[in-house]
Amino acid sequence: MPRRDNQNRDGDRADEFDERVVDISRVAKVIKGGRRFAFRTVVVVGDNKGHVGVGVGKSRAVPDALRKASDHARKRMKPVALTGTTIPHEVSAHFSGAHVLLKPASPGTGVIAAGGMRAVLEAAGVHDILTKSLGSANVLNVVYATLAALAQLKNLELEAAHRGKDVKALMPFWSKKNG
Repeated sequence: MPRRDNQNRDGDRADEFDERVVDISRVAKVIKGGRRFAFRTVVVVGDNKGHVGVGVGKSRAVPDALRKASDHARKRMKPVALTGTTIPHEVSAHFSGAHVLLKPASPGTGVIAAGGMRAVLEAAGVHDILTKSLGSANVLNVVYATLAALAQLKNLELEAAHRGKDVKALMPFWSKKNG
């Protein structure tokens, strides 16, 4: 009986998170008798409200690899500083050979990104952003570089207090025009 309760709770928890499969790749381990194949999956989990995590799972069967990756992503969720539907300021980051550039965008722009970067940003709850992926196109490295860039974002209220300025002075120009 307790097993069923755990499965129900996991089912309820899955409803509140946005889970996206970014990559499924077949990997091989060379052994004495030949090659042993397994599957590596990359999953992004977010709540669309400023929290996102990435998990990697590996198994001989795809469903097991997806479950492992999803569990890892849920455990490693991190907060992301957002300003409305975009990010507070421009940021760039790199992981291994992948370099990413993220720029805030005015409302209505949408997510201008592709692949793993789009999955991370949408799961985090970003709706308007301009991006550029430079360097390596390796999906896993681009996803980790995007996470590193989101981790560098600063909260506008805290940064304004630290600088001794008004929050309006640090806001993007399109939000000053409306307010």
